[in-house]
Formats: sequence, structure tokens, C-alpha cells
Amino acid sequence: MPRYFYKAVKLDGEEVEGEQEAPDEAALVRRLQADGLIPLKTRSAGGLTATLARRRRRSLTAKDVEMVTRQLATLLQAGLPLDRSLTVLSGLSTDEHVVRVLADLQDRVRGGATLSAALEAQDGQFSKLYVNMVRAGEASGALDEVLARLADYLERSAELRGTVTSALVYPSILLVVAGLSVIMLLVFVVPQFTVLFDDMGAALPLPTRIVVGAGDLVRGYWWALLVLVAVFAVVLERWLMDPDNRRRFDYGVMALPLFGDLIWKMETARFCHTLSTLLKNGLPLLTGLNLAKEVVGNRKVGEGLNEVADGLKHGRGLAEPLTTRAVLPELALQMIRVGEESGTLDAMLAKVADIFDRETRASVQRLLTLLEPVLIIGLGIVIAGIIVSILMAILGANELVF
Repeated sequence: MPRYFYKAVKLDGEEVEGEQEAPDEAALVRRLQADGLIPLKTRSAGGLTATLARRRRRSLTAKDVEMVTRQLATLLQAGLPLDRSLTVLSGLSTDEHVVRVLADLQDRVRGGATLSAALEAQDGQFSKLYVNMVRAGEASGALDEVLARLADYLERSAELRGTVTSALVYPSILLVVAGLSVIMLLVFVVPQFTVLFDDMGAALPLPTRIVVGAGDLVRGYWWALLVLVAVFAVVLERWLMDPDNRRRFDYGVMALPLFGDLIWKMETARFCHTLSTLLKNGLPLLTGLNLAKEVVGNRKVGEGLNEVADGLKHGRGLAEPLTTRAVLPELALQMIRVGEESGTLDAMLAKVADIFDRETRASVQRLLTLLEPVLIIGLGIVIAGIIVSILMAILGANELVF
């Protein structure tokens, strides 16, 4: 029987983790729930082979999940029962994998399972946060409203990721073009002067020797350079898989000017929006906090939230430990304190998320404003250096002639 690693939360908010044997992940989830735990993460403990198998498995994309959630919420709000709604969705979808997942959900619901239990049985296709929000909606009898909020949450999260991704498209293209331009000069232009340099009968200037050597290296060992880049990427990925290395990397990134501030604002918007959605769906603050901090990617912010959860268990509230640990920006801390004191924490968290969504977009634009001219000037310096090195050699040849 395979072994699985799990991470879960007790009803009092305490996190537990360990390994258990189970027929599959769905069985493990059911066992944890029977023990009074809320599963956060489960994965096979079978090592590299199991990891590669999971990576090969086709998964629902974030867009697929958002679309299914939005459509299901709409159908339920229109008065259709859950079983019928899943049937309609299966007929609407043109993606074979989505249809297969919906069919399995429908079979399990017809068999008497709740929607949250059916979602859990999909082998990680839906996140633990997603499943627990659906479970809260079932418990409150407002599944359609919860699904609508969940769809809004997924849409906002996708917009935030899309903002950063779209903003990086132009600098990425500029960087690729710059690299290709330099390679073209080294591979096709510099060799045209090599014969002339060989006939000079005098030592080339050091800059020219460097440029000619770089051209020879790219032409003769381009495959080795590609292998070196691939090896570097693999080594970096494996290095970051180590928790201590990842922690050092995340702390280092947060210390960078501009980039650190951008990541802090992104994490703040993501965390506040997630916690606000969970609280609106009726989850207790401690449970919602333990679920919301799972969406935080930076270890520095995540460790701060772990300490906040510990403080919350001892009755310190949310704002006080957040302020003591300085986990979030000052504006967010002050607004959360006001929301906690006025009893409108969920609404205030939503406002904080809106503010830092806008701040993230503004920071991205400021970063691009600085990054684009740096790339252009850098490309100009490199190309000018190549041209000047060639001219130095040509002028040296002219001096020999005269």
C-alpha cells in the first residue's frame, strides 16, 4: 500500500503533518476528516518516480477551474439542482479532460457524496482551499453564493498573475532580441574581419582578441553553451527544492530594491483577498488564516504568518501579531486593525486587497519604466563595444600600412 505525506489543521487551528499508508489520496483525505482534521496538502511519499508521474498527469488549468466554478454558480443560482447542473456543464464543455472530471463529479454526487467530497476525490485537481470553501458553502446552505465568490476570487487571482506576466512580455522580447543581435554579430559579422586580422602580422588589441574569442566560442561550442544553460537551470531548480536554500532565496529577493517591494505588495493582495473570501464564506478566523497562508509563496511572509497564527491561538487577535511581526505593509496593518475593532474584518480585508492590487500594477509599471531603458542602453553598450573593438584592430592595421 502506498504511503502519503499530509499536512492538515485541527479544529483548534493547530497544524499537523506526517505520513500514512492509504489506498489513494482520496482515502487518506477521508481518514483525516474522520479524525477531525482539515486536510491542506497530500502527496505521495514515493520519491522521484511518483513526482514525475504526477507531473505527467494532465491537470485542470486555473482557467478551467474558474470557468467551471462560474458556470456552476450561475446554474445553481438559476434554480437547477447540483446533479442537473453538472450534466449541463458536461454538455457545454469541449475539453475532453474537463468533461471527464465533471462526469466523475456527477457520478460521485449521484452516489450520495457531497460536492466537496467529490472534489477531494479528484486527485489534487482542486486545491484544498477550494475544497474547504465549497465545504463551508454546503454547511451554510449557500453553495451557489459561495461558488460565485469563489469564482470572483479565482478571477481576481488570475488577473493579478496576468498583470505581472503581461508586463514582463515586452522586456522578455527585448532581452531575447538583444541576445540574438549579439549572437548574430559574433557569428556572422566578426568572422568577416578575421581574415583581415590574420593578415595583419601584428598582435591584436585585447578588446579585439576578446570579441574574436567570444565569436569562436559561440560558433564552435554553441551546443556546449546550451547544455550549460540547461544544467544550470536543473541545478538551480534542485537547489531551490531544499527548504533552507529556498528560505535564503526568498529572504534575499525580499531585500532587493523595487523587486522586494513588488513581491511584498503581491503577497499582501493575495493573502488579504483569500482570507476575506474565506471569512465571507463562514470559516472561523484561525482556520481561514491557516488556509490563506498556504497561498503565500514567499517564505519570509509565510513564516511571519505562521507566528501570527500562533498568536491568534493565544487570543491576541489578528492585528496585534501582524503589527508586531511587521508581516504586511503599514497601511494594510492599520486597515486590518480598524476592521477588527469595528467587526468588519472581511470587508476591510477586501479593501486592502483592492488597494494592493492597484499598488502592484503601479509598481510593475514603475519597474518597467526603469527596466526598458536599462535593457536598451545595455544592448547599445555591448554592440558599441563589439564595433569599437573591430575598429581598433582596423585602425591598427592602417597604422602598419602607413
